[in-house]
Amino acid sequence: MSKIFITGSADGLGHLAAKTLINMGHDVALHARNSARADETVKKTPGAMAVLTADLSSMEETKHLAEQVNEIGQFDVIIHNAGVYQVPARQLFAVNTLAPYILTCMIKKPQRLIYLSSGMHKGGSAKLDLLKTDVKRITYSDTKLHVMMFTKAVAEFWPDVLVNAVDPGWVPTKMGGAGAPDDLQKGYETQVWLATSNDVKAQVSGRYFFHKQEQRYNQNADVKADRDRLLAICGDITGVSFFEGK
Repeated sequence: MSKIFITGSADGLGHLAAKTLINMGHDVALHARNSARADETVKKTPGAMAVLTADLSSMEETKHLAEQVNEIGQFDVIIHNAGVYQVPARQLFAVNTLAPYILTCMIKKPQRLIYLSSGMHKGGSAKLDLLKTDVKRITYSDTKLHVMMFTKAVAEFWPDVLVNAVDPGWVPTKMGGAGAPDDLQKGYETQVWLATSNDVKAQVSGRYFFHKQEQRYNQNADVKADRDRLLAICGDITGVSFFEGK
């Protein structure tokens, strides 16, 4: 059985994935934004090994979360599920781009690493020239392109780790809204599958999945120079280097 940490797992897709993995017998640590949500999560998630707390819009809290994860020990799987949508651009960038970057850099290297992107990343632009000067122009689609760029970059630099991105679809969660048309179960099952399956189709890296099927992604994520520059910019902003100690 695997030891798994999932960000943004107090509700929505992350919580559904966590409950499924716990029921499968895995040791799962969850994450909530604050202590009140953590208390609720503990009550509704019997069998969870821990519920850690951090507001991912804060770089310092995100760094502390990484330290908490490492104190628990080595994890086999990390799922970067947390994300925000209809919020100011600065918060979009902090939670959707910088938080998974910081956690990837600081948490001990797992065997499998899963990032939640979005179909909307296909309309995004990296906007690398704006990340340090005019973040107010960053959109949700841009941040989800950043996630796809992380997926490709980390897969390149960590060939011993299975690193993939997931589009869960437009599903009926708090973020997606009650009228979202896609299948909620299929939205989280792909996370679970990539985290645990020995299926040869899941034993790949640097890919983008929707409902357990590889999909075409924004080809801008294939530009190595831009990926490397994104890692460098995020390192400058956060004070955390992807390359240090790896």
